[in-house]
Amino acid sequence: MRVADVTDYAIQDAMRLVEREALLPAAKAYLAYADVEVEYAPGRWLLKARDVGKLLQALRPRPGERALAIAAPYAAAVMAAMGVAVTRLDEGDLTAPAGAFDLAICEGAVAEVPPGWSAALALGGRLAVVQCDGSIGRAELYVRSEHGVGRRDLFDCAPPIMAGFEPRAAFTF
Repeated sequence: MRVADVTDYAIQDAMRLVEREALLPAAKAYLAYADVEVEYAPGRWLLKARDVGKLLQALRPRPGERALAIAAPYAAAVMAAMGVAVTRLDEGDLTAPAGAFDLAICEGAVAEVPPGWSAALALGGRLAVVQCDGSIGRAELYVRSEHGVGRRDLFDCAPPIMAGFEPRAAFTF
């Protein structure tokens, strides 16, 4: 992972502990470490290990923090291995529950970040997600402050957009 710019030893150690193949259907387990996104449920994908590592490094998870993992089974398992208390949101409606999460992460791309996801963050809370506009994707870090929520670009990537989070049709000139 160090060659992929993931230099946080705690993240590296946790990623070595978590078996990605256990999170996939048996017929797709052989793809667990391939450099591709792997569909584990209809419309849901595990991000490439490199991309999850880079998102986690931007979040800086620490033991004792509370995290919300939105359609993010691998990130949830890695954070749990790091001592983070993780609430998983995997099935059906991915509306973030009301709460004060220190961290939130989504392993699927979205056209727009639902407002509820950033609203679930505590003061100083961080959200890592990939936003895609067509075939162009960019990992983003959102941070809640007393003045609102700010956003910072992290890196380019282009995972599939999760079912239900596609761009809305709109009229443009």
